[in-house]
Amino acid sequence: MKLKHLLIALSAILIVWFIYDSFSQPGPQDLEGDFKEVAMYRNENNTGPIVRIHAVTVADTLWEEMQAYGDYMPHTKYGNTRVYFFLQGNPAPTEVYPGEENFEQQYRPYAVAIYEKDAMSQVSFRKKPFLQ
Repeated sequence: MKLKHLLIALSAILIVWFIYDSFSQPGPQDLEGDFKEVAMYRNENNTGPIVRIHAVTVADTLWEEMQAYGDYMPHTKYGNTRVYFFLQGNPAPTEVYPGEENFEQQYRPYAVAIYEKDAMSQVSFRKKPFLQ
């Protein structure tokens, strides 16, 4: 009888630990910078490349935090994830769409960075991408 109770108690402890560990994983909410997603697009094609485009406002130009935020974004093998960062208080798009231009031209000067993970999981992070 004692062995049975010991195994049940050990199983219960392991289950509680697994649940706690699952819910305590770090994520974008743990980053400094007060990130707020203001627009998001994901195509409905589940059989081919999945395209995700995000527009995010951030409190300050914390480059490492922006890259970490991009790393936390969902990515699908052979898909493309792109995150545009805008400073809070500046104009930012409320709608993003697929293609070469992902938002209206008027917001380009306000983009402070772009994070992109391509189909081969190669990461690109560019600061001030639209300055000429």
